[in-house]
Amino acid sequence: MKPIYFDNHATTQLDPRVLQAMLPYFTEHFGNAASRNHAYGWEAEEAVEKSRRQIASLIGANAKEIVFTSGATESNNLAIKGVAEMYAEKGNHIITAATEHKAVLDTCKHLEKKGCRVTYLPVMGDGRIDLDMLRDAITDKTILISIMYANNEIGVVQPIAEIGKLAKERGVLFHTDAVQAVGKIPVNVLADNVDLMSITGHKMYGPKGVGALYVRRKSPRVQLTAQMDGGGHERGMRSGTLNVPGIVGLGEACAIAQAEMPEESKRLQAMRDRLRAKFESALDEVFINGSMEHRLPHNLNMSFAYVEGESLLMGIDDIAVSSGSACTSATLEPSYVLKALGLGDDMAHTSIRFGLGRFNTDAEIDYVADKLISVVQKLRELSPLYEMVKEGIDLSKVQWTAH
Repeated sequence: MKPIYFDNHATTQLDPRVLQAMLPYFTEHFGNAASRNHAYGWEAEEAVEKSRRQIASLIGANAKEIVFTSGATESNNLAIKGVAEMYAEKGNHIITAATEHKAVLDTCKHLEKKGCRVTYLPVMGDGRIDLDMLRDAITDKTILISIMYANNEIGVVQPIAEIGKLAKERGVLFHTDAVQAVGKIPVNVLADNVDLMSITGHKMYGPKGVGALYVRRKSPRVQLTAQMDGGGHERGMRSGTLNVPGIVGLGEACAIAQAEMPEESKRLQAMRDRLRAKFESALDEVFINGSMEHRLPHNLNMSFAYVEGESLLMGIDDIAVSSGSACTSATLEPSYVLKALGLGDDMAHTSIRFGLGRFNTDAEIDYVADKLISVVQKLRELSPLYEMVKEGIDLSKVQWTAH
């Protein structure tokens, strides 16, 4: 038996309907979308343009504003580096947040080596940025604000419309890594004043290795310096033979999400809340990380105090989840996202991210809740710290001696 899959922020299972849409483009419709001289190419190009329309419809854009990439990491690189190079004469200042995905943070660090100045905004205890801090950070050299729509660890949704409004008022371009949000909650680039938006297929029941970048065409018309040369595909912004089967899959995934999102989000939120209620009714000293009010419907990130993180994961090895520790250089380090919320190393190490998805069931919710509760209770029976807390001892006032 495979583990129960509760790690849908990392990747999602390909929807069988998406696979069915893709299959013909591996075999009978195998043409290159850039081949303009025969029916094979026309067929492929038509399929690509249909996908553009499906993606654009989901996010409130125009099909001509969709640029295909290999995924969100490339989309983020193209957006941020593309703006930095294209608008270098206007300024060299970029604003982002400390809790961004590494695809944004590492891109910004790369640009710092090239002479750009980057402001990494802290987040408040609920995981959201402070709009006043953002406003104060903007200078006459600021060319781009890049703030993710929803966080991949804690599921917290940023005040995107307010950020977009502020960016527009100050004449600054606004990019958002919307990988975790698109297809899960309503997203509209026009209403939110978004100029650039990164999307990927595999987070929304589509295939891996394909993504898109929304690039606004008017008010303002955004220009980017290409990061890959050769052939001038995708209106000169991203050269390379298009992954037609993947693009068809991404488009189909968007169409399914648009049709089913309201019902699916409601169902997943009910399941998420059921899981949370079970934990909180059976266990004390459990804490939610990040805002519950501004949160993706399928995300729950909780810390289980007075248990050792690795032991907890070993105890639930038949459940696929993500922990608050990142394996870096052979050492377990606490998540930088949780640390940014103000969590100590001990609490960060005991956090679990539950990412529910389309194919999860109520029976799985009950099993996961019962299993994790049982493991936490057993581990706490072995914990002298938990025993001391139960006896009313204030651990902050204990004078520990080294041996």
